[in-house]
Amino acid sequence: ASDAGELQTGSAAPGLTMGLELMERHPPREVGREAGLQAMTNLRAVPAPAGPMPVVIGNRFGGVIFHEALGHLLETTSVAKNASVLSGKLGQTVASPCVTYIDDGTLPHAWGSTELDDEGAPTERTVLIQDGVLKQYMVDKLGGLKTGYRPTGSGRRQNYTLAPTSRMRNTFIAPGDTPKEALFEGIDFGLYAKSMGGGQVKPGSGEYNFAVREGYLIRKGRVAEPVRGAMLLGKGPDSIRKIVAVSDDLENAPGMCGSLSGSIPVEVGQPHLLVSEIVVGGEAA
Repeated sequence: ASDAGELQTGSAAPGLTMGLELMERHPPREVGREAGLQAMTNLRAVPAPAGPMPVVIGNRFGGVIFHEALGHLLETTSVAKNASVLSGKLGQTVASPCVTYIDDGTLPHAWGSTELDDEGAPTERTVLIQDGVLKQYMVDKLGGLKTGYRPTGSGRRQNYTLAPTSRMRNTFIAPGDTPKEALFEGIDFGLYAKSMGGGQVKPGSGEYNFAVREGYLIRKGRVAEPVRGAMLLGKGPDSIRKIVAVSDDLENAPGMCGSLSGSIPVEVGQPHLLVSEIVVGGEAA
């Protein structure tokens, strides 16, 4: 969308492993309308504020933060080398009690689902964190030999030229029981990160910065004016401890994940959730 020489973009990219019936579930006109509305919203957005504040993160691709800044820390490729801050913490509380984090390779039609992993092991549903407690890592066969952990059917690779490593499949925060509208109540001033963009993560520590593709201020418990230029800054292991409420509207989104064994299809996801404090980078004076 453009106005007076200013150009803003929007995007929407649903995906499932199926045929043309995908267009029945996600009609192209509706997908285009969603992207267009996002572009028009950004066109009238004001510069985002800066500083620590409560943040409501949207569902679907909002899960990319915890995929990048938490999920990779739970792969034995890192754990076996003690290159993850979550190495050796099985049975310990590593997240808020309202967080259950799952990697599931059995979801029908999901991008990261397979019958077998790339080492021939059956795929499965792996509960990584349950009620805040670390229960399991994602384990390939080599990672299992190095650590003694049971393989979880997580050995994946882009193609035969690469050795499989432990990788995510469809990774998401499980739904809670808080209505979405209730997440905003009690927030005097904060940010609603409705849709996330790309970002960067420091391997091992989970330090991250991610752009907010579509964001809004929260004022006195209500979603207010749209903002642009917002970045979320933090550490995955810290942010997941600061989740204070999780709604019941889980949705996943498809994407490609790159790591040692190449680029593979995955899904990320979560319901809307409230983080008590994240540092927001913004442009407002």
